[in-house]
Amino acid sequence: MSSILTNNGAMVALQTMRSINKNMATTQSQISTGLKVGSAKDNAATWAISKVMESDVSGFGAIKESLALGSSTVNVARNAAETVTNLLTEIKEKVVLAQEDNVDRAKIQTDIEQLRDQIASVVGAAQFNGLNLVNGSSGDPVNILSSLDRSAGGAVAASSIAVTTANLTRAEGDPVTGFGFALGSDPTEIAAGTTDPVPTALTAALNFNGGGTTAINRTSDNASESGLLAGDVVSISFEAGGATLTAETRIEAGDDAAAIKGRLAQQLTAQSDGVTGLADVTFGVAGGVLQATNAAGAAAVPITANSYDAMAVRGQGDLFALESLTVSGTAEQRSDALRDIETMIQSAIDVSATFGSVQKRIDIQSEFVSNLMDSMRSGIGALVDADMEEASARLQALQVQQQLGIQALSIANQQPQNILALFR
Repeated sequence: MSSILTNNGAMVALQTMRSINKNMATTQSQISTGLKVGSAKDNAATWAISKVMESDVSGFGAIKESLALGSSTVNVARNAAETVTNLLTEIKEKVVLAQEDNVDRAKIQTDIEQLRDQIASVVGAAQFNGLNLVNGSSGDPVNILSSLDRSAGGAVAASSIAVTTANLTRAEGDPVTGFGFALGSDPTEIAAGTTDPVPTALTAALNFNGGGTTAINRTSDNASESGLLAGDVVSISFEAGGATLTAETRIEAGDDAAAIKGRLAQQLTAQSDGVTGLADVTFGVAGGVLQATNAAGAAAVPITANSYDAMAVRGQGDLFALESLTVSGTAEQRSDALRDIETMIQSAIDVSATFGSVQKRIDIQSEFVSNLMDSMRSGIGALVDADMEEASARLQALQVQQQLGIQALSIANQQPQNILALFR
């Protein structure tokens, strides 16, 4: 049936034209912007995912800058520690040379002091953007932002690389208090073949941090603790057999009470050998107690507790011994200098190695973040980028369809005119 009021063919042609024009507008937008999902109305879910990933990429860009800053800071600290190691090695050469008798130790001491001052200059200048990792200005680790970790639920947490700071200075800490006290004056008779504690209060004093075998913690800054630190000098003196015996030992990192008391016992035994009436007395440690033992058949020996003291010579800096290091004095001072310089060199080597390991980790993390950002950008592109080859082919097809649609609409519009022929 033909009708002049309703042209079904034209309506179908118009609907087809509208669909073609809509698809052409979408395709042209993709070609002009390069995006198949340019806004939330194109594909809300994909658009939301892409925006979250884009924000993460932006965050990782800031992390990459943080890692670069951290790497530079650690690099400065590592170079400083390595330089200090080299300077300490030079000092060691001079300390070793000073052990020889036929040398001018005064001139050697002058060279050592110049190198010591140079170490201070290196440590003081080893800062990057105001942060110095080797001068002990901060006892806490420095955290370098290294990652953003997103959970499956969408929660985001920051991760950091902790850089342990060092203290390559000669700075001395506050004195450790509470160790000078009298032990009493009541004599103790050590009969032949018996063992007696000498003196019992010393045992209590050296049972630091609550236990006689607790290792000394060099990094402790709490002066109120009942503990001794590396660098402290423990001395004890008391009367035995009419003579005064004195023993002294310097605490090394890792010492425990047994080691300290053992060294004191060795010194007391060596001293007693040269004292009349004490040749048969030996000193040792048993059950955590410093004891004096008299040989069987020997006469009783009176021992009077006299005094005990821990002299506060603790230094917070790893190179605190450098301040008093001397080779121009006694043979004992030269021997101490050799021991101390070896310990300081090892400390500087450990610091250099630690900074080197951390810097390598930071560089690895920085490279990983760069690769991760590239992977995320690639993933975002796969979600929202338009396939230009496909869009080009679709545009050409739509242009042909548009031309055909126009032709179909023209033909449909001519149908009412054909009805006029029925009335001629």
